[in-house]
Amino acid sequence: MIALLLALLADPPAPPQPASIDGLPIGALAAQSLPARGCAAYLFSTGATRTLAAMATADPGSIRLVLDGAVADYPRVGQSGTANLGFAPVSEYRLGDVTVRLEMAVSRRADLADGALISSAMLRIDRGAKDGIIMPLGGLIGCAKK
Repeated sequence: MIALLLALLADPPAPPQPASIDGLPIGALAAQSLPARGCAAYLFSTGATRTLAAMATADPGSIRLVLDGAVADYPRVGQSGTANLGFAPVSEYRLGDVTVRLEMAVSRRADLADGALISSAMLRIDRGAKDGIIMPLGGLIGCAKK
C-alpha cells in the first residue's frame, strides 16, 4: 500500500488540458514529440489561457489542432514566401470544410540550436457555416538532428 502511494506521489498525473482556449472552440494539445525528420512549429496561445494551441510540421506539411473537441491533422495545401526551416511566412491547410491559415515570423537566433523563435504568429480558421476563429500565437521551431 505504501509503495503504491509513493509511486503516485513520485509521478503525479498531468493536469487536464483546457477544453477551450479563452472561450474559443479551439482546445489545448497535449505535449507533442519532436518529429523523426524535419522541423515542427510549437505554437502557444498568448491570451489569458497560455497553452499549446497548434503544432505544424514541415515534412509532411500539416497542422494539428483541437477543434470543437476533436484532434485533427490538416494537410498543407499551399504556402507563400521564402521558407525558413521548412515554414513559409504564410501557409494554408485544409480538411473538409475547414481552412486554416497560419502567418508567422520565424527568427533564427544563435542561442537556439536546431530551431528558431516564432516571434509572432496569427492563426485563422474558417469553418464553413460556423463562426471563424482568429488567434494570436507565439512559439518555437524544433528540428530533428540530421
